Amino acid sequence: MAAVLAGCNSSSPGLGLTSPADASAQPAAPAVIQAYCPQVVMLEQDAYYRSYARGGQDDPQKLVYQASLADATRQCTANETTLTINVVAQGRVVQGPVGTAGQVTLPISVEVIDGDNVIYSQKVAFPVQVDAGGTQFIFNKADVQIPNAQGGISRFTRVRLGFDNAPAKKGKRG
Repeated sequence: MAAVLAGCNSSSPGLGLTSPADASAQPAAPAVIQAYCPQVVMLEQDAYYRSYARGGQDDPQKLVYQASLADATRQCTANETTLTINVVAQGRVVQGPVGTAGQVTLPISVEVIDGDNVIYSQKVAFPVQVDAGGTQFIFNKADVQIPNAQGGISRFTRVRLGFDNAPAKKGKRG
């Protein structure tokens, strides 16, 4: 052990330390420039989703379950033409008074916006197995792809994540 420590304190230049001349002799690694990776934002009104029993809309006693999203992040990879964003968020589903354990399908919306322009939009029917009382889940959408225009995307570009709380469209009955 003493010999190892003595080697660390050696003043001999040949024992593990390189001189500045030696460092310049090694080829420099090419610089990798990272593309701008848009932030994930969630609007407060879209971070929650409630499902009610038939005819019980907004009645707390007829709540089947409530879901929420929180703590979202992203990771980006880019090439000359495409920016691919992997969106990840933590969520939770809690049963309501008339809820039971089983699978539920959450309507999650992923959009990429640049200012007021929507450049990507997809609704994901995300299945979650709900245990008695409730459960946590991880939402992952790894294939969000947008054009990587010349100069990259703008600093106003954001990934908007939330539940699709729009009322379901009713089909025509014939």
